Amino acid sequence: MQSMSERFGELPDNVDQLKALALATLARADRSEAEARANKTDAEAFRSQTLSLTARVEDLTQTNAAAKAEIDRLTSIIKTLRRDRFGKHSEKLGADAAEQQSFVFEEVETGLAAIDARLAAKAEPKPRETPRDKPRFPSHLERVEEILEPEVPPEFEGKERVKIGQEESVRLDVVRARFRLIVTIRPKYVYKEPAAILQAPAPEHIVEAGLPTEALLAQVAVSKYADGLPLYRQEAIYARDGVELGRSLMAQWMGAVGFHFEPLAAHVLARIREGERIFADETTLPTLNPGAGKTKTSWLWAYARDDRPFGVGHGHCSLAITNSLSLYMTIQAA
Repeated sequence: MQSMSERFGELPDNVDQLKALALATLARADRSEAEARANKTDAEAFRSQTLSLTARVEDLTQTNAAAKAEIDRLTSIIKTLRRDRFGKHSEKLGADAAEQQSFVFEEVETGLAAIDARLAAKAEPKPRETPRDKPRFPSHLERVEEILEPEVPPEFEGKERVKIGQEESVRLDVVRARFRLIVTIRPKYVYKEPAAILQAPAPEHIVEAGLPTEALLAQVAVSKYADGLPLYRQEAIYARDGVELGRSLMAQWMGAVGFHFEPLAAHVLARIREGERIFADETTLPTLNPGAGKTKTSWLWAYARDDRPFGVGHGHCSLAITNSLSLYMTIQAA
């Protein structure tokens, strides 16, 4: 170990010089300690940055693996579609080819969008781009405007400002169908002179003294006949809101709706018969035969009328929606 004289040389006898030497030594010690702390801080920062980059690489690796798995799944779906279209007859999907192909395209588009969203979430943030073409929506849609005013800094409080413009963005929203109870109250009033009791008459409904309003009946009917939702599926959907509507009950409602729509159906059929050209389609289907424990064959007939000139909408004339087109369907038991 070095002695004091070996480290500092000959020490001066002057007190002031000794103080100066001591202060210089302390300054060097402080610098050494500061450099050591700085080196330690740099090492910790480097280690933290290395760990962050390692975690990001692992995250991106997992993202790429998920994207590759999704791409493989979509590739398999496309191969199935190609086999259905170009393969041997025994390898094709079957009679529901159009529906299957529609499903395939939906799955492909959904999968590609999921991949884009996954990669975009991991990419560096980019400035928002204003779409070139503004979306067009029907005029009957409700328009709800939300104005977001900027937060005013303290130094601008109470000062005059001038509006020089605004930016507007449009998003499509939906209000989920919700159940509610319509409570109809009909007060009774009694009169002494002359003696009488007055009360408003009960309004008429499609299902007399029943639970559903006409709006609920329309919801069930459109879901069943237009959207292809059987009553048992609607039963499960409504149960999520805590509303228990049995399929047998809704079937009774649909029977009442059908009865009240018979005059309208007869009117539509009469209008169709007035046309010069009538298109018809016949389909058989099995129906239950009450009491026999068996099914019997029934027929479903669809009639359509199209008064447009020949050659207009060729290939789709029987499905065109024009003022002169009507559609009538009926089921006739054998």
